[in-house]
Amino acid sequence: MKTTAAIFLGAAVLLGVGAGSYWFGAHTVVPPPSAPAPATNANTEHKVLYYRNPMDPADTSPVPKQDAMGMKYVPVYEGDADFEVKGGNQISIGIEKVQKLGVKSEAATLRMLDKTIRAAGRVEIDERRTYTIAPKFEGWVERLYVNASGQPVSKGQPLFDVYSPELVSAQREYALAAQGMASLRQADSDARNSMEQLAEASMARLRNWGITEAQIRQLASGNAKRSLTFHAPVSGIVLEKKAVQGMRFMPGDVLYQIADLSSVWVVAEVAEQDIGLVKAGSAAQVSIEAYPDRRFAGKVNFVYPTLNTATRTVAVRVEIANPKGLLKPAMFARVELTAAEGGKVLTVPASAVIDSGTRQVVLVQLGEGRFESRSVHLGRRGENYVEVLEGIAAGEQVVTSALFLIDAESNLKAALGGLGGHAAHGGSAPAGQKQPDTTKQPGTSADGHAEHGAVAQPGNKPAAVGYQAQGTLNAVNADGTVNITHGPIEALDWPGMTMDFMPANSSLAGNARIGSAITFEIVERKPGEWVITKLQAKPHEGH
Repeated sequence: MKTTAAIFLGAAVLLGVGAGSYWFGAHTVVPPPSAPAPATNANTEHKVLYYRNPMDPADTSPVPKQDAMGMKYVPVYEGDADFEVKGGNQISIGIEKVQKLGVKSEAATLRMLDKTIRAAGRVEIDERRTYTIAPKFEGWVERLYVNASGQPVSKGQPLFDVYSPELVSAQREYALAAQGMASLRQADSDARNSMEQLAEASMARLRNWGITEAQIRQLASGNAKRSLTFHAPVSGIVLEKKAVQGMRFMPGDVLYQIADLSSVWVVAEVAEQDIGLVKAGSAAQVSIEAYPDRRFAGKVNFVYPTLNTATRTVAVRVEIANPKGLLKPAMFARVELTAAEGGKVLTVPASAVIDSGTRQVVLVQLGEGRFESRSVHLGRRGENYVEVLEGIAAGEQVVTSALFLIDAESNLKAALGGLGGHAAHGGSAPAGQKQPDTTKQPGTSADGHAEHGAVAQPGNKPAAVGYQAQGTLNAVNADGTVNITHGPIEALDWPGMTMDFMPANSSLAGNARIGSAITFEIVERKPGEWVITKLQAKPHEGH
């Protein structure tokens, strides 16, 4: 009994303790947790400058709105925009951004516009310095003094001796006439006149055969030779030797051909479009493969009147002094012709011009961080500069380069591509929308190298960025555009929508059937104008 009572007493004590604890806990006041600090939005501290269309940076609005396709305009906050369209053709860029891009400018100035025309040519013999030795009478070669082609000779140097019965007879006839004139000095005038006429006829015959005055005087003295020696008429090189000792020759046969190479021609083939800039007297510089460290100066002395229809080139003759004989006939030559015409003209660096083929544009620097695009009308082009006929004035600063792409052209085309990328993706996105990474352009790495998806443009232009998308091909319109319903394009912050695109090539529309699922790539050709560069049917699942 005592044991049972002890058990009941212990249970009652435990129940009492539990009830007391419950009551104490239920009536104890616990201070509530501190409320979190209200969230702050950094953008609320900045003033909204305006709202812009994400597809067209120039399309702005002072109030929030949507475009015809339902895309919300993106707010641009004060101090947050590196790239800002001021209206018209003016652009404002943050000073820090300008420094990062490495923008350089140069003033439009008046200068003589020189152009260097480059052409291939060949060394040729000056035709005016070529001589042939061809006797005017029949005879035999008795002795050769110069017996090899290519041998250099000096003016007056003996070449060969000939024997001719006709020459011997003519010499004897003249000698007799000369002696008769001496013996008839005391005779009547008729006899003297007849003998003088005979002597003059014999002398004229010898002169016609090429006998020199010294040889004729030698004949008159009675010292006639059986053979006659021919001498080199000029210093030069024996180009051709046909004379062989003991051979018979006929009147007019060429026995030697000698060329004076102290001056040579370089005949260059100039392209048809450049021939109008080449004039007689223009300076020329000639380079020869055999002497890579030397340049030979010359002048244009003749522009040939005919065009080579096969190569569409015109031959231009350059005369070059060759006292040491370094220039050999038939050598290959590279010719640079300096063409300059007119006086000073307004010019800008060629790298400052963006040429789309139908329109030429330059960026004029209005002030620190402020630029304006100008359409210009161009004239003649020089080596590094181009003439501007209208669009800018002398002294205005034009942007020439933006060295922010390591392996791309360091010129304004690359800079404008970089600015266009920031224009399309700059600014702060509204809450709930994805903020694009403005530290680098889509399709490029952080150091500016193009990644997969960048489409190379022809003509050494900067690579345009391609964006991949999926959708459905609805129709091919009569104007050549295609109607596509596509899904969201996150890189551009585009929602899914239906819109028309212009294919870069009309054949792209034939890569898929109407109503089929497709994958395609788009590129922004200019602000707000998107073209399709790739389009193909989406492969079926399991294939």
